[in-house]
Amino acid sequence: MAADTRDEPADSGFGQISRTKDVSFRLLALAATLVGIVSLAALLLNVAVDAVGWLDWQFLTNPPHPDPYQAGFLPALVGSVAIMLVIALITFPLGVGAAIYLEEYADDGYLTRFIQLNIANLAGVPSVVYGLLGLGLFVGLFSIGYGTVLAAAFTIALLILPIVIISAQEAIRSVPDSQRQASYGMGATKWQTIRNVVLPRAMPGIMTGTILALGRAIGETAPLIMIAAPTTVFGLPNGPFSKVSAMPLQIYNWASYPQTEFQYGVVAAGVVTLLVVLLTINSIAIVIRNRYQQRT
Repeated sequence: MAADTRDEPADSGFGQISRTKDVSFRLLALAATLVGIVSLAALLLNVAVDAVGWLDWQFLTNPPHPDPYQAGFLPALVGSVAIMLVIALITFPLGVGAAIYLEEYADDGYLTRFIQLNIANLAGVPSVVYGLLGLGLFVGLFSIGYGTVLAAAFTIALLILPIVIISAQEAIRSVPDSQRQASYGMGATKWQTIRNVVLPRAMPGIMTGTILALGRAIGETAPLIMIAAPTTVFGLPNGPFSKVSAMPLQIYNWASYPQTEFQYGVVAAGVVTLLVVLLTINSIAIVIRNRYQQRT
């Protein structure tokens, strides 16, 4: 009894220290979260306030103009949407196809490990390097043209393709192997198992990775500068080989103007438009992802 009494204060003190550490860590994590959220909210609020009076229908439907009160964003807006559509058509099938092969068909040998290592390294390569690759490969070797829709889309597609492959691999890897074995036990082939069992359950994760990759792609500027995409275009692209600008390039160009109206009002309106387009694309992808989740 005496020994038990002596042990109680020690246990109580240890428990109190553990609870104190738990509360401290929780408050520290909350503070870190709030710093990020508050900083982002303050930045967005500042940009939104600057855009008031500048972001209107005229701004969205007019071409660029030297007069800030007549400047528009339409060619860059359409150019960015066109580039993003081509990027999605390229990266989604290639990325998912590569992930399926690496996870379901490839042997776990030295060659596969070498490929995996290089894909992981390519995901961290600076975007300007991909711009140089696009300049030499698509513009120089294949003669697609400087600053065209296809040259811009192919270059940025190379940039985000490793991200799509890695996220798709993780999603496919998360499907329990027991579900594959159950499908094989019912007489399904390898492809039938992948199509009917693996892909439907992995699709939400694949879509999430693709959304994040497209969100990075729409804001990239360095690759477009390297392939000599024009910072300002006054007409809409009428084909895959048309010269095209993009919203980040147009915003960058406006920020270099000496007029205060361009540096704050017009630039802020362009940034808000870019964010709205990004959130719209993400929302559409999230809806598609949720539908796949409901089916599974």
